[in-house]
Amino acid sequence: MENRYASHPREVKAFDTARLREEFLIEEMFKPDQLTLTYTHVDRFIVGGALPVNGTVKLEADAKAIGAATFLERREIGIINVGGAGSVTVDGEVYALASKDCLYIGLGAKEVIFASEDAAQPAKFYMNSTPAHKTYPTVKAAISEASPNHLGSLTNSNERTIYRYIHTGGIQSCQLVMGMTLLKDGSMWNTMPSHTHNRRSEVYFYFDMPEDGVVFHMMGEPQETRHLAVRNEQSVISPSWSIHSGVGTASYTFIWGMAGENQIFEDMDPVAMKDIK
Repeated sequence: MENRYASHPREVKAFDTARLREEFLIEEMFKPDQLTLTYTHVDRFIVGGALPVNGTVKLEADAKAIGAATFLERREIGIINVGGAGSVTVDGEVYALASKDCLYIGLGAKEVIFASEDAAQPAKFYMNSTPAHKTYPTVKAAISEASPNHLGSLTNSNERTIYRYIHTGGIQSCQLVMGMTLLKDGSMWNTMPSHTHNRRSEVYFYFDMPEDGVVFHMMGEPQETRHLAVRNEQSVISPSWSIHSGVGTASYTFIWGMAGENQIFEDMDPVAMKDIK
């Protein structure tokens, strides 16, 4: 499991492109028949991917790395399938996940196993995990069961629908909030106008992008912005002090996960367009 450490915004001002990518971009989420995990000290997120092709993949991490005998001994996890049909088996109970279905697993589950229905079109399980203090039930939600919120306009190139899976009005959790944003045809901007939320950090995962597509993810303090060039199926760690907006060269979808002091989706500090530098 790779480790990432928290960075002070004053230091980030001096980072070059390579250092920005090293600290904030997770470039490879999926490896065939493997589990990939990145542990960030920003709100103790673990960001991961599982790509079962020729067999199953088990959710596990080195006991020393997470300080626990099992992955979910002191954690909860949200999983969204971004590939072909598959399943997640939680302590013997099987949950079938089609593309864009979500599964929440609460603290205390001992065995989690990922599988694909068809090796030619394998499932891709993207996951966010955060520390937990109590157990909530394991719950599956299809995208049709998520709470939609329509925002933006085609005039501003940011017409989009936000689907909330794990949130105060949906699947219950200790601190994890998770959902997906689908942009309308012709819209390329996300999360613009920008905002920060000093009480929560966030992780973005960009996917459904063409091979030559790029999302320019804007980050940094509102008056000291930087950018990351993000390709298909890559993740960005966004500290609480950073904006997290982006614009693509072609259509894309992204999954967002948040953790921190509260779970109130609307708790954010807007940044006026005139203040962006």
